[in-house]
Amino acid sequence: MSTSEFIAGLIGPALIAIALAMLTNRAALHAMIGQISDNFAVVFLAGLLLLVAGLAIIRVHNIWDGGWPVLITVSGWLAVFGGLVRMMIPDQSAAMARKFIDNTTAVTTSALIMLALGAFLSFKGFALG
Repeated sequence: MSTSEFIAGLIGPALIAIALAMLTNRAALHAMIGQISDNFAVVFLAGLLLLVAGLAIIRVHNIWDGGWPVLITVSGWLAVFGGLVRMMIPDQSAAMARKFIDNTTAVTTSALIMLALGAFLSFKGFALG
């Protein structure tokens, strides 16, 4: 099993779970974002965890040679960027989360994109191994 397949097998199911939670628990998600966005320490901590996860991915998988493994590298860099944003400007990050969660179309669209990406990565992570 390659590193790409291993990481895809981790990221794929996680994205599927997040997407399904977003689609099925909209009221709970709205309440949770509201509570979290009022606590900048939690936003900062989430940023720190996201930063570490992203760094872990790019330390072992910084592949830009094309093909599907680039998705893993891009997800690692997006996690690093997202983590840094949450850590550097937690108040503005929280405000963006509140605006996002109030936009039903944006939530549904992003959940469907995550579901598709999660299914693709899960397939790559489990079907090839």
